[in-house]
Amino acid sequence: MRSRVAALLLLLVALPSCSGSSPAQRRPASDAVVVASFDFPESVLVGEIYAQALEHAGVRVRRELGLGPRELVLPALRAGLVDVVPEYLGTVLATVDPTAPPARDISLARAQLQAALRGSRLQALEPAAAQNANGLAVTRATAQRLGLRTTSDLRGSAAELSIAGPAECPRRPYCLPGLAQTYGISFRSFVAYPSESQRITALEQGLVDVAVVFTTDGVLAERSLVLLPDDRRLQPSEQLVPVVSDRALEVGGARVLTALDAVSARLDSPGLTFLNWRVSVAGRDLRTEARGWLQRHALVAHGAPA
Repeated sequence: MRSRVAALLLLLVALPSCSGSSPAQRRPASDAVVVASFDFPESVLVGEIYAQALEHAGVRVRRELGLGPRELVLPALRAGLVDVVPEYLGTVLATVDPTAPPARDISLARAQLQAALRGSRLQALEPAAAQNANGLAVTRATAQRLGLRTTSDLRGSAAELSIAGPAECPRRPYCLPGLAQTYGISFRSFVAYPSESQRITALEQGLVDVAVVFTTDGVLAERSLVLLPDDRRLQPSEQLVPVVSDRALEVGGARVLTALDAVSARLDSPGLTFLNWRVSVAGRDLRTEARGWLQRHALVAHGAPA
């Protein structure tokens, strides 16, 4: 499924502008709501929770989980190739409207995002309490050797340190550019790793000195890593928020709103970190864990098929 949507998106981009057909006209007709996610485990996990919640509400679902980075998924959403994506409030706002000031208030951030999406046939639903921002991690040994307690403490030693991050980090405002502007931090070198697990492995093996991680990553609770607090508040509010297409609401109606709002009302950061630990560290089956979370919060019945 993932390769099919990616291929459709590439075809859409390659079509000449004089074709006269809109993205909506080029989208294959379907009565299923297409749930997509980014290509990292937490996004896939939350996308699966969304998908199962929608199915329990009687909405037909097609999954395109792990589709790719935001640079692929957001155009697919705008083009009508997918319908529901678990997004992160501050980052998607900065992507959709680069001129929007960083918002630390959830209601303000959502209002700004809704305004930025106006006219796109997309809308942001209620955000969850669960928040996952970018963070910087070092080994406990590095933290002790350099006296690192917060991100600001890196300023004196960053020029001698290497940092691992996603390939998009040098271009994203809340990654390397934001660290330089807000903290005055410039690292000796940057190494791109496509997955967070690879970045953490590189950090643990001494291949890099600092790694960009997600603040709800389950490994932070188990391994000898230190998460450096964002003491100058570079990161905006990053609550999980479902971004949905108007087509999803046309297909599923109020059931889509009710199901996704119910998930957001119950998803918090500790619960998300625990789920991440069970899937990424303990190796539990992702679909089973998504179903278990929904059952524990009475959003699906116990014994209901996955």
